[in-house]
Amino acid sequence: MTTIYRLLTEDDTSAFCHKVSDALSKGWTLYGTPTYAFDAARGVMRCGQAVTKDIDAPYSPEMKLGQQ
Repeated sequence: MTTIYRLLTEDDTSAFCHKVSDALSKGWTLYGTPTYAFDAARGVMRCGQAVTKDIDAPYSPEMKLGQQ
């Protein structure tokens, strides 16, 4: 069993909530607390949430984490 990790990021809109909800529906688990920061270059707030998932395959840098 291998644990894989992703950091989901998005502007502070419903798109962020949908991205996290989609990951949860595919078996990912929330890891830690969400982050919230101002992107001064774009003038918008950004959100981030780490997620993890246990898989029955060895980790490989070539794997597409979002497709696991």
